[in-house]
Amino acid sequence: MKPLIAIVGRPNVGKSMLFNRITGQRLAIVEDTPGVTRDRLYGSSDWAGRAFDLVDTGGIEPKTDDEILLHMREQALMAIDLCDVIVLVCDVTTGVTAADEEVATMLKRSKKPVCVAVNKCDSTGAPDPALYEFYSLGLGDPIAVSAVHGHGTGDLLDFCIEHFADADEDDEEDERIRVAIIGKPNAGKSSLLNVILGQNRAIVSDIAGTTRDALDATFENEYGKYVFIDTAGLRRRSRIDTKIEKYSVMRAEMAINRADVCLIMIDATEGVTEQDTKVAGLAHEAGRASVIVVNKWDLVERETNTMKDYTQKVYRDLSYMTYAPVSFISAKTGARVDRLFEVINYVADQSAMRITTGMLNNVLADATARVQPPTDKGRRLKIYYMTQIGVKPPTFVCFCNDKELFHFSYRRYLENQIRATFGLEGTPIVMLIRERGEDN
Repeated sequence: MKPLIAIVGRPNVGKSMLFNRITGQRLAIVEDTPGVTRDRLYGSSDWAGRAFDLVDTGGIEPKTDDEILLHMREQALMAIDLCDVIVLVCDVTTGVTAADEEVATMLKRSKKPVCVAVNKCDSTGAPDPALYEFYSLGLGDPIAVSAVHGHGTGDLLDFCIEHFADADEDDEEDERIRVAIIGKPNAGKSSLLNVILGQNRAIVSDIAGTTRDALDATFENEYGKYVFIDTAGLRRRSRIDTKIEKYSVMRAEMAINRADVCLIMIDATEGVTEQDTKVAGLAHEAGRASVIVVNKWDLVERETNTMKDYTQKVYRDLSYMTYAPVSFISAKTGARVDRLFEVINYVADQSAMRITTGMLNNVLADATARVQPPTDKGRRLKIYYMTQIGVKPPTFVCFCNDKELFHFSYRRYLENQIRATFGLEGTPIVMLIRERGEDN
């Protein structure tokens, strides 16, 4: 698992701009108004050969009114819980504020490494004398940075890397399959985790929303090594009013981003609900290998073909995830839970599959011979070749003469041909379209 850096600080100190500078992408909206960043953003980068993830913890929520310090406390708590290194961003032009001191006090209690990044030190040469005021926060040497120009970001990242776990520890962690158990409240996520672990690690209750944190549990059996992540139930955003619920949803979404495989829990007695489709959509959009787990199967009256009919109904309701296998279990009785491990291993392997360019282009040639590429106004799509550029999820690039001619339906057709040949069950496929010069 890659180390995580959390960027925290009071509104309008340049957190999002620093986030964009380090990730090299314009992921965060940068505006000179407090509260523009309302959702937490995640990005990836690397420095000195070490890859890491970043989280930008955002600004003021719309309903906070004058509760700025309360909001900052929540942001700092998130940083304390989730990250390996914390970057506290301050503003050299305003000096140390009460909000800076409030956050610094909480971060000191975390016992985690904290880097004080004093932003807006835009001039080169001798440090701004105002920089030295930030020693009063008691968090060590402040580092002068300019998110606009990039000054000082190298020193900041050097500090972060010094405090990451050893790469050997990361490699050991990478041997384990990370499995996120996701679903709407009360679908049986904690019960499944408890059955797997053989202990009451997570609190199990019939009251929806009992689990508010994402819990990591390492586990090893004859099937392999795993890290299970139990998550808070994902609710409809319109019903997320309390701050602790917002925090729980953020934790669950981040669990998906950290996972190799997502177990999407469906309550067999309710079927696929609108909220289930949204939860599954998060895993699909994140490109995670997935298994649809129908829980409480012991409560369903079964007849001939009940399982087959239920599977078809699940695929009708989750039409964009027909690649994901469906498993039927009872977390309460433990029935069929053992079979999940083989499915988890299988979809994890499928998501990491690499296909040679030669084999891909054999499939491409066969597919284009069967169904001619589309034309528009007398101009025909010509696909030169296809190659795989990534895994988890399998990511392919098609080079063609004109992207505009590459209709969605033909892209779907090629995806289906790839699946028919190589399987890739349980994993989304990403297909990128690139133009390669002019048509000859």
